[in-house]
Amino acid sequence: MAQRILIMGLPGSGKTTLARELKAQLEAAGKVVGWLNADEIREQYNDWDFSESGRIRQAKRMRELADKLTAYDYMIADFVAPLVEMRNVFKADWCVWMDTIREGRYADTNAMFVEPDVYDFRVTEQAAEKWADFIKEHIIDNRRRPTFDFKRETVQMLGRWQPWHDGHRALFERLLERTGQVVIQVRDVQGWQGSNPFEVERVKSFIRRDLDPLYQGQYEIQVVPNIVHIGWGRGVGYSAGEETFDDAVTDISATKIRRELGLP
Repeated sequence: MAQRILIMGLPGSGKTTLARELKAQLEAAGKVVGWLNADEIREQYNDWDFSESGRIRQAKRMRELADKLTAYDYMIADFVAPLVEMRNVFKADWCVWMDTIREGRYADTNAMFVEPDVYDFRVTEQAAEKWADFIKEHIIDNRRRPTFDFKRETVQMLGRWQPWHDGHRALFERLLERTGQVVIQVRDVQGWQGSNPFEVERVKSFIRRDLDPLYQGQYEIQVVPNIVHIGWGRGVGYSAGEETFDDAVTDISATKIRRELGLP
């Protein structure tokens, strides 16, 4: 039976473009690939019911069609799949979330779209050739994303992240090299000193959107109080140190970014 690859996301997020490119790259690698496009399937069955029940029926139809086409190594299905139940019905072996736009062109779809908690790839830019190559390599090698291990040696990264920016990303990548996983602690400081405008959930969203495409499973986010000092007794086995970067990274300033956004 073919492995099912679900490419999901809001209308206009680039699902079909990525599906076409991924199919071509998998075929170039010697794989036999099928492709189910949701609009084409709806047209074939003359079913344009976009109610909740109609969408779930479409997901079941896509799953049944994928299961019938047994001569393929992979079966790509691109459809919005805004509901968790639709994703559960389709039972993808690989899930690609096209998180490239904040809103699609249909208000009803935007309203019912539930961001997935479970996925293999989170694509945050419309760069089909690049991401198709990345996804292809992982799928062919069956390389699943790592799972964060709470018993493994881990680096702590504490900050306000108001907002998260490229300098923070560079620091994260430097720290990740030490142990292979990082816990990012977000100080709960919204409104403190008048210069922390972003709520905790939005800060977490900034971080995930930046890191998920490449680093899923290699970091955890924890919300902590407004910590201003870290102390420990002797001989505990911890270490601490400042990481230094070149001027291009060091000069990145969250304060400047907030001012450009018209925020305090």
